[in-house]
Amino acid sequence: MGYKTEWLRGIFPALVTPFTAGDMLDEGAYRELIRFVLPHVDGVVPGGTTGEFSSMETDERQRAIEVCLAGVGERLPVVAGPGCPPARESVALTEWARDAGATAALVVAPYFLKPSYNEVYDHFRAVDRVGLPIVLYNIPQTAGTHFRWWTAESMALDLDHVVGIKDSSGDVPFLAALFEKLKGEVAILNGNDEVVQAALAAGADGCILATGNLIPDVWQRIYIATRAGDLAAAQQWQQRVQKLARIVVRNGSTQAVKEGLRMMGMPVGDSRHPIMPGGAFRREDREELRIQLESLGKIEKAPVSYDLGAWQVQTELHATPQTPRTISGFTLKVGEGFAGPPVQEVAHVDLLLGLDDGPVGRAIDRSLAGWGEERGLRLINPRPRTLLVPTVTVRTGKQRRLFYEWAAEGINLAIRTSIEDGFLPESILDDVSLIVNAFVHPAASIARRVKLNNYKAMRHAIRKAIEGRPVVSELFHEKHSARHPFRYAP
Repeated sequence: MGYKTEWLRGIFPALVTPFTAGDMLDEGAYRELIRFVLPHVDGVVPGGTTGEFSSMETDERQRAIEVCLAGVGERLPVVAGPGCPPARESVALTEWARDAGATAALVVAPYFLKPSYNEVYDHFRAVDRVGLPIVLYNIPQTAGTHFRWWTAESMALDLDHVVGIKDSSGDVPFLAALFEKLKGEVAILNGNDEVVQAALAAGADGCILATGNLIPDVWQRIYIATRAGDLAAAQQWQQRVQKLARIVVRNGSTQAVKEGLRMMGMPVGDSRHPIMPGGAFRREDREELRIQLESLGKIEKAPVSYDLGAWQVQTELHATPQTPRTISGFTLKVGEGFAGPPVQEVAHVDLLLGLDDGPVGRAIDRSLAGWGEERGLRLINPRPRTLLVPTVTVRTGKQRRLFYEWAAEGINLAIRTSIEDGFLPESILDDVSLIVNAFVHPAASIARRVKLNNYKAMRHAIRKAIEGRPVVSELFHEKHSARHPFRYAP
């Protein structure tokens, strides 16, 4: 029967697999990532879902595990991911992992063909005969097969080498059934980043997490606090990282984690095709992920110089490696932001930002003199001077309230936030002007969402305008993933 081990507990990051621009395993970046997480974790998992095992050839998977084993050495357990749909391949790769020195194997249920529960049981029984400790891996959102408590109980208690079960389903009743049936018999590991603290407080032995690549120290803090009985501190930290976890879990974890690491100064490449930047991980979510990393201290402030032509201004802002340290071109800057949900309350902002005595300032003067508020134009902020322009004709009293009150309030909040975080330094507010072309859906109704979405879209647009994003190379790189926000068609 299965058994409990002392080492299978705590925080285990599900490591991403770094790739070079030529789509090869980037061993140097992999070693750097391992060095980054090791001080904060209790073990590592190479070749799991976040490691894109399903997009890798067998020799690539083996090499990634070898690099990880060498990088970790004897310091921590390495739970390798040798899962494959055919039992024969899972057995062969598990045998290889055993001989290579892996501590255990994280074996996913056979996927795509949706086998019956008896067939899943037989699959794991074949892998169990290898003799390497195995962790049963339940991830129905990708495998297509959801364990049931009776299947999990039987596999964990009947098979000889099962030491744990990782549940990534987010199905809390199923997790509770595992505690009822298997607590103390094998390790129960949570794999859903959105319910970490709740799972630990309920009795989970540890977690295997995609966001463990980004914030291993925070998860370790939550784990330690929960075990010490300090649930208030653990809950507070979970709330602080909840948005980051939600973004990663629900929007293509492999690409989201990789872009987060790149923003933190650890370039690990992109996910393999067909996963694309801007596809599974949307651009609006990228901006929010960056802001969450900033709030956790993972992207630090750096000095940046604004060159306004006749004079320069020094500021400090949360800068990624891609942020220019000298920013010029204030004659005219362009930014764009999009934020939702829900669909009818989405916000889209097109932003022009420039010197008040340049094209943007003159355009505001001419527009107000020639058209004014009869065309829907309205000044909503004096510093910096900000002209609000509706994308859709405002026809009803309800639309006017949502646009000129709630959307405008969100836009002004984004301006204030950008002043506070350094993107709009106080010393330039009298010298620059903004033209904001904002979209509020004619069928919008939820005022608070209109405000919040316009806040996010405007904040993103300001950052993009200041930093000159996206650059041409990004546009070419992401051209195949471009989609209209309301339609699937490119």
